Amino acid sequence: MTTHTLFPTIVYAAALQPRGAKAFNAQLLREIRQLRADDAAGRRWSERNYPGGYTSYGSASRMHLASPTFAALERLLARHVRAYSRALGLDLTGRKLSMTDCWANIMPFHVAHGLHLHPLSTISGTYYVRTPAGSPGIKLEDPRLDRMMAAPPRRERGRNDHRPWVVLPATAGRVVLFESWLRHEVPPNLVRTDRISVSFNYSWF
Repeated sequence: MTTHTLFPTIVYAAALQPRGAKAFNAQLLREIRQLRADDAAGRRWSERNYPGGYTSYGSASRMHLASPTFAALERLLARHVRAYSRALGLDLTGRKLSMTDCWANIMPFHVAHGLHLHPLSTISGTYYVRTPAGSPGIKLEDPRLDRMMAAPPRRERGRNDHRPWVVLPATAGRVVLFESWLRHEVPPNLVRTDRISVSFNYSWF
């Protein structure tokens, strides 16, 4: 008997940097909190689109061009994006992947981020700045799920690559990268301390 694993969904997770994460995250945390305080347009957008939480997605979505700290994050992400591109087998000859969007997220108690994807991008990801114990991870959906019309349920303790959903933990100092077509969500935050992250997109030019 021969079986083949075809069309894999590859997700990348790693520590952003070997050392210095605590100080770097402290600086990001200060800037994100100040951004929320200053960003009246972002707070209004969040009221309509991210109830109970704050995101700069609708107001300040190119933070890597506005802040030296976020620009430093872009530089630190570069080697991870290159490694992930190699793992995906992308042929970028004569072109490159560039960060097009970068925004901050604050998820307080009971706030959730509904199922979505990132259209018009190639690679997307999240860097975790502050993740209190018990805060939710990122929940990734099997992209074939809407086509499994007559499939039996999977074993509860089955392998991750057999599950319809996989949750990767949110850990401060770590980055998660995925292809932008992969649908994902963040379940409700059940701890009373804010979960804080930076999300971003890369596109192919």
